[in-house]
Amino acid sequence: MRTLPVADPGTPDHRSPTRYLLWLVRHQWRTLSVGVTFGIVWMVSQAFVPAVLGQAIDAITARDQSLLTAWGAALLGLGIVQAAAGIARHRCAVHNFLSGAYRTVQVTIRATNRLGATLPRKLASGDVVAIGTADISHIGNALDVTARGVGAVVAIITIAVILLSASVPLGLVVLIGVPLMTALVATLIRPLHRRQHDYREQQGALTTRAADIVAGLRVLRGVGGESQFSHRYRDESQQLRAAGMRVAKVESLLDAAQILLPGILVVVVTWLGARSALAGEISAGQMVAFYGYAMFLMRPLRTLTEWVHKTTRAHVAARRVVRLLALEPELADPPVPARRPDPYGELTDPASGLRVPPGSLTAVAADDPADATAIADRLGRYTDGEVNLDGVLLSELSRATVRELILVAEHDARLLSGHLRTTLDVTADGDADGDADGDADGRDGRILAALRTASALDILEQLPDGLDAPVVERGREFSGGQQQRLRLARALLVDPPLLVLVEPTSAVDAHTEARIAAALGAARRGRTTVVCSTSPLVLDRADRVAFVAGGTVAAVGHHRELLDTDAHYAAVVTRGEQQ
Repeated sequence: MRTLPVADPGTPDHRSPTRYLLWLVRHQWRTLSVGVTFGIVWMVSQAFVPAVLGQAIDAITARDQSLLTAWGAALLGLGIVQAAAGIARHRCAVHNFLSGAYRTVQVTIRATNRLGATLPRKLASGDVVAIGTADISHIGNALDVTARGVGAVVAIITIAVILLSASVPLGLVVLIGVPLMTALVATLIRPLHRRQHDYREQQGALTTRAADIVAGLRVLRGVGGESQFSHRYRDESQQLRAAGMRVAKVESLLDAAQILLPGILVVVVTWLGARSALAGEISAGQMVAFYGYAMFLMRPLRTLTEWVHKTTRAHVAARRVVRLLALEPELADPPVPARRPDPYGELTDPASGLRVPPGSLTAVAADDPADATAIADRLGRYTDGEVNLDGVLLSELSRATVRELILVAEHDARLLSGHLRTTLDVTADGDADGDADGDADGRDGRILAALRTASALDILEQLPDGLDAPVVERGREFSGGQQQRLRLARALLVDPPLLVLVEPTSAVDAHTEARIAAALGAARRGRTTVVCSTSPLVLDRADRVAFVAGGTVAAVGHHRELLDTDAHYAAVVTRGEQQ
């Protein structure tokens, strides 16, 4: 068995859900083949047990001690083979489940990274969450049950051959009854498939709404909309419950059919076998064997319907996966990327007229915050534009190169869960515990320096475990201002050649903001920094300020100069108050 997950999951076939599932099968065909082999041995060894048991009973009737011993040994051997094959089959099945689930997680994560900012505009967050929580299990279950499913088919064929050789009517009952029952069960699969798809869609939408409500709870309470959204969520959850009930109705019918139909087959086979025994056509041992076959048939028949059911659910799950994989980024890489520009060249945005000299701390103050955000998105190439660095258009570079050169740190970026050390220093390999003492000390020293610049050392002092303190999802244990300072420290630790900060101090008090503004320039000395802000404390520390009015640069200069010479600028940054 190989270690999971694999280093390279491969390139998935996302043309259809069926093709995606077949792609998974092709990539793990070895373990699937081994699992199927053991599944066949496991099932067939069980199928032969009634025959051997019947022969043993006939040996007792004939009072043949040596024959009884031989058939008893054969029964013991079948038990050993069944146990060994069952253990090996289960091991392969677990590996196949995990392999399919992990591979799906890997390709979806790779797709989300490739899509970047396109993802939230094209796919609801609830759909992405559903892939990582429920869909991977359904896909894994389909690969898990395959070994037992194939074994069940071979076992049914084996029993049919045995019955035909002993009694043609009994063999025909099995040969005709099994396909008939499968067809009857299949009539329930299509409505189940459709209802499961509808349920998944509603579940994803409700998950997205729940995430939006939790994220915006403070705002909702502030505007008095908490009750309205609560009622809306309650109504949609009831609709989801009704959809779940519709799914459950079909599933209950399917479960009932899995008991009733094989039960009918057992009754028919037992009745025919009893009539043959009374007529003297078969022996007492054969009669017991036929009853054993009839009882055993319930297992492969249920496994067969389970295989169909889980494969159907996997198909529904794979539809969501291929929908994600089929999405394309709104901004594609050029066929032949241009030369890598000098990261310390001039950065310009012709759409707004912004020019950022290399190595400077440039502030962008806009009368409309949306204009500053739009400029930041263009500078980081999250939206298309004619932005160029050192004379090279960003659109002519690969997105990986742009991300390596330019980091846009938004004010609402999220903190990731984990230890504080790894949450802040995202570019380091491994944990500090696994590094040499010197490397660990150097890493922690850089983190402390970044926290000092972001005026966040007080946060660290409040944590009993320091840098080893756990950070929960989105950093909920921290206040808004603390989260903002930790995000700033994280951006500083990346230390990109060009750093674009969007409102990095909007949630902190004036004293903290003054300390950050004073330390930022020194921390970024020699590298290019753009700060989108209208805070006078930040603007006063910038090397130059570009005032944006109506989406274009209306004035450029030092903060105090613009206060004296541009009334519009003064009104924006002082908010009408006396400076």
